[in-house]
Amino acid sequence: MSTTELKTNLHQLIDGINNELLLSKVYNLISQLSNKEAGTLWNRLSDEERQELIQADLESEDEKNLIPHTQVKDKHKKWL
Repeated sequence: MSTTELKTNLHQLIDGINNELLLSKVYNLISQLSNKEAGTLWNRLSDEERQELIQADLESEDEKNLIPHTQVKDKHKKWL
């Protein structure tokens, strides 16, 4: 999806939200993310940690590697 398409879709999503609390949360999230310097977290990672993240991302694209949400919720319900 292009930058223009992403912006258009984001505007449409926001325009469809009438819940002030939700809008406030979205605003705060986007505001915080836009104020952060790009790559700050990535630059703090070791080469090994970066490779692990890249590998996890690649593996997540294969559905057989995914765990159903309900299974994860059941496993960790004591913390939820």
